[in-house]
Amino acid sequence: MKFGVLVFPGSNCDHDTYNVAANVLGAETTMLWHESTDLQGCDVILVPGGFAYGDYLRTGAIASFAPIMQPVKRFADSGGLVLGICNGFQILCESGLLPGALMRNAAQHYLCKQVHLRTETADSPFTHGLKKGQVVRMPVGHMEGNYFCDAETLSQLKKNDRIAFRYASVDGSTEAEHNANGSLENIAGILSEGRNVLGMMPHPDRSSEALLGSADGLSIFKSIAQSMAGVS
Repeated sequence: MKFGVLVFPGSNCDHDTYNVAANVLGAETTMLWHESTDLQGCDVILVPGGFAYGDYLRTGAIASFAPIMQPVKRFADSGGLVLGICNGFQILCESGLLPGALMRNAAQHYLCKQVHLRTETADSPFTHGLKKGQVVRMPVGHMEGNYFCDAETLSQLKKNDRIAFRYASVDGSTEAEHNANGSLENIAGILSEGRNVLGMMPHPDRSSEALLGSADGLSIFKSIAQSMAGVS
């Protein structure tokens, strides 16, 4: 099993993500430069957080045209696992690998804090190590994390159990006061139609070791590893 971590000019969580895959999981891991078109035989692609291309034009917009994204799209279309975190989620939406868009936070300022998430589905390669309804704690750090999609897309996400996480209270309540950034229906992460692509604004990479304040994010990476190993 081999993980590939994309690196764009402005990425600032690539090493955090690399650390989890290589040093915490102990998996073979390589960095994939944005100008490359070679995925180097990777079995899982990780699109990290940061400010790809300085977030110019629109978050994730320029990165979606990077040469590396063409093989990533083909990889995802063939069923390969792709995880996009924070800016990575934005890039996946801009690339058309996930529906919807990430808008500016409702409060109109940068958000950096720990949040609680309610697991909405355990039926995916990324979440099968969690239980539906389980609450986990992870940090967020973004200015444009306010997820939005049209009514038809939202209906399909709900109908097909493709909402992965919602912002919630420590006991799992999704009242408006627990919505970190104004996202539609508290959505914090979604799955692709094929369930092999996950985009989420909170950072499992920054919450995969207890010394970081939470190790809850490691469950996502362990789920990926177990899925690749055929362990349910």
